[in-house]
Amino acid sequence: QHVDVQNFSGSWGSGLAFCALLHSFFPDAFDFSTLEPSARRENFTLAFATAEERAGCAPLLEVEDMVRLPVPDAKCVYTYVQELYRCLVAKGLVKTKKR
Repeated sequence: QHVDVQNFSGSWGSGLAFCALLHSFFPDAFDFSTLEPSARRENFTLAFATAEERAGCAPLLEVEDMVRLPVPDAKCVYTYVQELYRCLVAKGLVKTKKR
């Protein structure tokens, strides 16, 4: 709910897309249904902390940078999602095709 990812910028502006992505891999980490789109700082804080603690994802993005602008930088979001993917693969949570 409240998540419709269409791009790597505005779709990630509330922090809920990060939370939804992480919740899909770690459903016991937090209750997604209680999150509000307007609580951007809290959403980003929760998502980045969960990614670091549960997936071992380096904190490449700062919460303050994400809340400063209403639309996040697409390249920053894309880089973070790539790193999260790499960490999830390393933990065996995402299967990749062998070539």
